[in-house]
Amino acid sequence: MPEYLAIEKILDEVRSIQSVYEATVVSRSGMHIAGDSPRGVHLETYVAMSAILLGAAETATAEMKDKLLYVSVELNRGKMVLTSAGSRALLVVTSSHEIQTSDLANQLRVIGEKIAKNV
Repeated sequence: MPEYLAIEKILDEVRSIQSVYEATVVSRSGMHIAGDSPRGVHLETYVAMSAILLGAAETATAEMKDKLLYVSVELNRGKMVLTSAGSRALLVVTSSHEIQTSDLANQLRVIGEKIAKNV
């Protein structure tokens, strides 16, 4: 069973990263576990499509005999970075363009490992 309070505390760490807008933990099956989503989006659609996006990228990468580091989606208002949070969850973060995607992804990888211990 997920440790929601521990996960929310970890998400506060994500939210403290300058330029981060929202942080969401999603199950691999596309269910919301914790965190917030961008204002005005339909939460169920947002988390389900995020899980599909990361899952598809992992499958394509596995076919190439490689390992996915993260998925980055460039947006008008910023970016969306998705990374694994263990075998049961993923971390979805939106941010401004001010932060380098690779820098953000590296921070999220470490945080994803913390989340994995609580899911």
